[in-house]
Amino acid sequence: MGHLDHAAFGWLTPVLSYAMACTGSALGLRCTVRGLDATGRSRRNWLLTAASAIGTGIWTMHFVAMLGFGVTGTEIRYDVPLTILSLLVAMSVVGAGLFAVGYGRDRRRSLALGGLTTGVGVASMHYIGMAALRLHGQVRYVPALVALSVVIAVIAATAALWAALSIRSPVAVAVASLVMGGAVSSMHYTGMTAVSVRVRPSADALSGAMAMQFIFPLAVGLGSYLFLTAAFVALSPMSGRNEASAPSRRPAEGVAS
Repeated sequence: MGHLDHAAFGWLTPVLSYAMACTGSALGLRCTVRGLDATGRSRRNWLLTAASAIGTGIWTMHFVAMLGFGVTGTEIRYDVPLTILSLLVAMSVVGAGLFAVGYGRDRRRSLALGGLTTGVGVASMHYIGMAALRLHGQVRYVPALVALSVVIAVIAATAALWAALSIRSPVAVAVASLVMGGAVSSMHYTGMTAVSVRVRPSADALSGAMAMQFIFPLAVGLGSYLFLTAAFVALSPMSGRNEASAPSRRPAEGVAS
């Protein structure tokens, strides 16, 4: 068995990956709140932005963490098409979950469906990303830990969507994003704990790209996208159905009815 190192650069990659997960979660939740307060095309656009933010955040979290991953006795490369597919799956499945919440009529059913879909999307991104690994050896998983990582992903996603439906305060959204970022990171490292590698030394060249050739530049680009989008969201005007009026509007509607 090859020795696995999950933090080859010390605390740098775990801390940075957590920061990216929190950034994507915060931006995604903020956009989801905006979307739920909007109607028509505006709602759709906010939810699409939320899906791209959360999907980008969890993908960047995963591969920044993977920059610190190493196995003794073999180098590691990444299959480029599968790595890109993992990003597209993350955005698409998270988007499906958000749209289930954004357009569902029954809140509980929509929340359950959206949380399950989004959580499975997070887990799918992780394991497709792991399938992109190219090394001299065989990767194996502990099924119980894999199942636990999926459960963590679903619980985290459901809690995040509940926060988007229930919370309007920017401070509360920020706290929720920290919790979601921690849950996504926990899901990642739980999944990585399930991994073992049986190294088979070989002189054959591995296919795929090295992390610093492909993963690092892409992660930097997506991280920049997150921060620029966050700036855009922060500077964009609130819709007419803004957060401040939401609490005061509900009692009035109740009296009118």
